[in-house]
Amino acid sequence: MTMTKNPSSALEAGFSRALVAERTVADAPAGSAPPKQALSGWGRLRVVEASVSTPACLGDVTFPARRTVVCRGEGRSYGDAAVSANGTVLLTRELNALEHFDVTTGVLTAQAGLTIERLLDIVIPRGWFPPVTPGTKHVTLGGAVAADVHGKNHHRVGSLASHIIEMDVMLADGTTVTCGPQQNAELFWATVGGMGLTGLIARVTLQLAPIETSGILAQYFRSPDLETTLTWLADSGHDDHYTVAWVDGLSRGRSLGRSVVMRGHHARRDEMPNPRLAVTATTPLQVPFDFPSFVVNPLSVRAFNQLYYLVEGRKSRPFVVDYERFFYPLDRMADWNRLYGKRGFLQYQFMLPDEGTAGVRVILERISASRRPVFLGVMKRFGPGNPGPLSFPGQGFTLALDFPMTGPDVLRLLDQLDDLVIAYGGRVYLAKDARMSAERFRMMYPRLGEWLRCKEAVDPNGCFSSDLSRRLGLTVGAPALLTV
Repeated sequence: MTMTKNPSSALEAGFSRALVAERTVADAPAGSAPPKQALSGWGRLRVVEASVSTPACLGDVTFPARRTVVCRGEGRSYGDAAVSANGTVLLTRELNALEHFDVTTGVLTAQAGLTIERLLDIVIPRGWFPPVTPGTKHVTLGGAVAADVHGKNHHRVGSLASHIIEMDVMLADGTTVTCGPQQNAELFWATVGGMGLTGLIARVTLQLAPIETSGILAQYFRSPDLETTLTWLADSGHDDHYTVAWVDGLSRGRSLGRSVVMRGHHARRDEMPNPRLAVTATTPLQVPFDFPSFVVNPLSVRAFNQLYYLVEGRKSRPFVVDYERFFYPLDRMADWNRLYGKRGFLQYQFMLPDEGTAGVRVILERISASRRPVFLGVMKRFGPGNPGPLSFPGQGFTLALDFPMTGPDVLRLLDQLDDLVIAYGGRVYLAKDARMSAERFRMMYPRLGEWLRCKEAVDPNGCFSSDLSRRLGLTVGAPALLTV
């Protein structure tokens, strides 16, 4: 059975929630200045009044003359990747049509503004699941491609790019190019992980993964220290299709790197009581205001970490858990970034190759010595990387940590961590970064020259530009002339 978008079809009626997004920002009348909207990254470090455009369909997309453009989906990149203080931010929320879905093969084509949340609504009842999913469902397909997102199963199936059949990219001159691993491959691999700087990702054709139920058969293990955590993440006896570790970033001494290692797979029918393929209906808790900055402090974080380690670590027997709780625990709390207060926070995610794994201990010891409060330590095992010159994953381990923004001392600490990451042959994830220097970035991504050559070929005037690209030196052409 094949489903194709048709305004009069049952698909349009039955999936209207997935296909239609409410318009919240109107385009300005022709000839007038574009409207303004306050925008920031998810870390809320810096808010800018940006000029925005919200095309209603792909046919309405235009790139303003003499202005730079960056595309923005749900705004879940933590730093300044989808923000531009001096150009136009093109909001893709309405470019969200499901264009084709073969429920027999699991091949789906959708416009890049479709979110993972709406994708789940469509595919789970029909026995399919995204092959790779990040830790939030509030991400668009286009944003997921631009960041080449990885999940808890990278060590088994790679990043999202490994499952893309083809995609359409709208270039700065208005032409649309179809590319994939076997077609216009240079553009494809430059766009995957390219943070939206090669063009507008218009549509994506993706191979989904089959599932028998919507439940996850999970099992947790309490790890007493870093060496045990690293061993278990790489050990077939503790591994599963999805494997991840919550790490206590404040643990010290012999307990440094203690964690709860979590593994799971999509439950088979014979593994789940009352097996079903059902979309979870949840009403997230609201964070109604910005928490005072003193709430997140070493004492409160240490107490939370101790409780989490004891409570979650008890789940040593296999159990069935809802996919929402397993993949998207933070989505159960709307606007959870407000917990860090008005000053915001920084998420620092790095990867180290297998030969540099010893650096994980050095980095955790440096963080521990700083006595900075650290929330949400998450460690995963990476499999081999892909040909994308700016793609983040590579064979080794990755660790993500949240730091409340308390002032220049935090920035100095992260600069020190950058130097350690470089020394051990690793790199920092651009989708999470908000402050790295261009010099350090170039040392982490030695294939940057390849990417820049493709960027200059498809965008010689530097039309696609963001605050991140200007900070890291990824803008080519004549940005001074294009930026207003």
